[in-house]
Amino acid sequence: MTQMEQTLRALDAHGVSYQLYTHPPVFTIEEMEAQDFEGKSNIAKNLFLRNANGKQHFLIVMKKDKHANLKALRQQLGTTQLSFASPERLEKHLHLEKGAVTPLGVLFNSDHDVTVAFDQDFLGEDTIGVHPCDNRATVFLTFSDLRVFVEKMGNPVRLIALEG
Repeated sequence: MTQMEQTLRALDAHGVSYQLYTHPPVFTIEEMEAQDFEGKSNIAKNLFLRNANGKQHFLIVMKKDKHANLKALRQQLGTTQLSFASPERLEKHLHLEKGAVTPLGVLFNSDHDVTVAFDQDFLGEDTIGVHPCDNRATVFLTFSDLRVFVEKMGNPVRLIALEG
């Protein structure tokens, strides 16, 4: 069974409603925006970061038009200097490849050692689009369902304030 199939089964098992769209592989927000999601445009941008000694990992989930100030994020998360984690770390902790980063990857983080930090601007959103652990598909679900799913998987969840 593929990771996408496992992810969709997990969403179903937790009673999470979603709409699934399949598409050619996408690696950037620009490529995502070029897809036809029937008017849905609230796509999440995801960054996988590590702290200076590599002992803490953070998955930042933000609105597609925002930019991450790593210094400001460091202060909000109460950690040391942040940098982008390597593809090897992404594979080790979330079993994901570059281009398929998603908060749903916590399904494969059995150590629950990745903190998922959501942009607080997602609060109350009707739908948010994320990959189901495969960059050839996007699922749209409510932010509330996504947050609860991540929490049920056992990962720490934080809300952060990001500048536009």
